[in-house]
Amino acid sequence: MHNNFTNTDMGAAIKMLKIKNEILTQSKYVKMFEKKWSRWLGIKYSVFVNSGSSANFLTMAALKILYGKGEVILPALTWISDINSVIQNNFKPVFVDINPRNLCMSTNEIIKKVNKNTLAVFITHAQGFNGLTTKLISFLKKRNVTLIEDVSESHGATFKKKKLGTFGKISNFSFYYAHHMTTIEGGMICTNDKNIYEMLKMLRSHGMIRESNNLLFEKKIAKKYPYLSPKFIFLYPGYNFRNNEIGAAIGLSQLRSLDRNNNKRKENFRLFLKLLDNTKYRTDFDLEGSCNYAFPVILKTKSLKLRNYFEKNLTKNKIEFRRGSAGGGNQLRQPYLKEIAKKINLKTFIEVEHIHFFGYYVGNYPSLSKSKIKKICNILNRI
Repeated sequence: MHNNFTNTDMGAAIKMLKIKNEILTQSKYVKMFEKKWSRWLGIKYSVFVNSGSSANFLTMAALKILYGKGEVILPALTWISDINSVIQNNFKPVFVDINPRNLCMSTNEIIKKVNKNTLAVFITHAQGFNGLTTKLISFLKKRNVTLIEDVSESHGATFKKKKLGTFGKISNFSFYYAHHMTTIEGGMICTNDKNIYEMLKMLRSHGMIRESNNLLFEKKIAKKYPYLSPKFIFLYPGYNFRNNEIGAAIGLSQLRSLDRNNNKRKENFRLFLKLLDNTKYRTDFDLEGSCNYAFPVILKTKSLKLRNYFEKNLTKNKIEFRRGSAGGGNQLRQPYLKEIAKKINLKTFIEVEHIHFFGYYVGNYPSLSKSKIKKICNILNRI
């Protein structure tokens, strides 16, 4: 990937830093960024945090406070923090296989796993693809199962012409340096629920009641605990997940060019798929509403010998790649899940297993030239 950070973003940060006596910890720029992000996404409330992983953790912490125990369905192909946020908040993770055409959870597999203990479905919109279906949304609504969206790799992607991140009760975004937009490190939690919004603001800042910015609520709690200083009432067990004014200033600058950059990413992806040899690689992806984060390169042939030869060629030609797609492939093969994986038959995860051993991505970014895309495809097609 190339860093999305530009001289314009640097200028925005420097301009803010030159303001006399400017507060650099979470303050007015953070609030401004949250409001403008909410407007861009089409959601009521947003909470800026220090990473997408923190966004995942705080989302699950809020669900734990609201609903207690239960099972959370999530894909075996995802980032580690999605899974750890579930486990560390004492929910039971239930894993499902993916749809090979969008690398997201299979709707039919989700429906099979939903039971009376299912609290939520935590969907990952992988690599810019949309993972939602009308069938899934209707089913979850009927069964009263909460939908949570991880949109870290899919800023601007849509379902039914509506942005991803507006369908779930809570949605999470990452602003890591190579994602659609960056705040260097950072993330956003989004919701239309005012109570959840206020809870998330408290959880972001040590669980402090004054962070809710709800004066009536603060007075009510202060009256309940008269022996505590009103400025230091910790309603929930929490830590510091805040971001800062510098990150917010960069985010405001990046947001101005997000739609334009997304269009370039989409153009790049269409050209890449057009040029790629579909006898060697999968190209039949569902592009409806997609906003690509990286180029998926998935070998059709299941041969470790060919795979090793493939990787050798990419390395020789200085094409950076990642095997396993999001998070390195099947998370059930990772050491941190060894106790859970003991009880799971990996052979039932046919699609995730294929991606684990024979799936890759290579970089896609707005400044990537057509000539470079052609060169990459020529190299891939000759292997």
